[in-house]
Amino acid sequence: MTGPLDGKKRIVFMGSPEFAIPALARLSREHDVAAVYTQPPRPAGRGMKEQLVPLAKYAQQLALPLRWPQSLQSTDVQDELAALNADVLVVVAYGLLLPQSVLDMPRYGCINGHASLLPRWRGAAPIQRAIAAGDTRTGMSAMCIEAGLDTGPVITTLDCEISADETAGTLHDKLAKLNADLLETVIARLPDILAQAQAQDEENAIYAPKITNAECAIDWDAPIAVTGRQIRAFSPYPGTWFDGPRGRIKIAAARPITGKAENVPAGSFLGLGEAGQMRIATIDGVLEISRLQPAGKRVMDARSFLNGHEIAPGHVFALQPDFTES
Repeated sequence: MTGPLDGKKRIVFMGSPEFAIPALARLSREHDVAAVYTQPPRPAGRGMKEQLVPLAKYAQQLALPLRWPQSLQSTDVQDELAALNADVLVVVAYGLLLPQSVLDMPRYGCINGHASLLPRWRGAAPIQRAIAAGDTRTGMSAMCIEAGLDTGPVITTLDCEISADETAGTLHDKLAKLNADLLETVIARLPDILAQAQAQDEENAIYAPKITNAECAIDWDAPIAVTGRQIRAFSPYPGTWFDGPRGRIKIAAARPITGKAENVPAGSFLGLGEAGQMRIATIDGVLEISRLQPAGKRVMDARSFLNGHEIAPGHVFALQPDFTES
């Protein structure tokens, strides 16, 4: 078996979404990945057939041993995991809880790559929350996993800028690459690097809960700066939306403009912009929507949408969204 004497570590890697792929790619080139654990296959696509989660598909391409238990609580699953005799268990957006018995298995413990500068934005949606809050910097934290939610000691971090036009999609990709750099360094320096782990400052802890459908709704009475961050934070998924004449309209691309439209209420349709954008007044600015997706339709440019909908300048979109639809 490989181990710390030859520089290689024996790793069990746990993750599920695309975000985890760069880290697995990097670590699998340099270390012995004994197994990859992901969430089970899920129904997807038009036929709702079960499909592997993104990390499972990638692990198959690398011909790595792959497992997807429903949970890690059963004795059989834990015995199988213990038999792998891992030096370290690496977790990146796995989505399942690790019981204490699992946390105690690896020689050097369990290390998580978390997409924030802990203790800020613990929890499920750190990327989106950072953008929505107007943060100008974020990063990746390598953390020793313990029973609490992202509460373990932080070994080290790598930070990066959140640019003015950053979306959750672009920041996701930036942080995924940063995570690979971070975990490469941490795993290569085990076990000595564990000595520099520092307890998190609980007084500065902020949580990043899952995104709800309600907070994706555009509030035309909100400041335009807040709306701009909201759109970027929830792009490309789950996407912001507002109620149109025939159901919800999802915003695919938009630009906030400061400067109040005079003598019109918030939510007023102002007509088309110079490049065919759909212009809607907010309490202190204008939102120019260039691409959108009507309910049940494909994404289209705003001019094409308006060609099929009789929405005249002066029409006021609802300030209070309708949550009766799914």
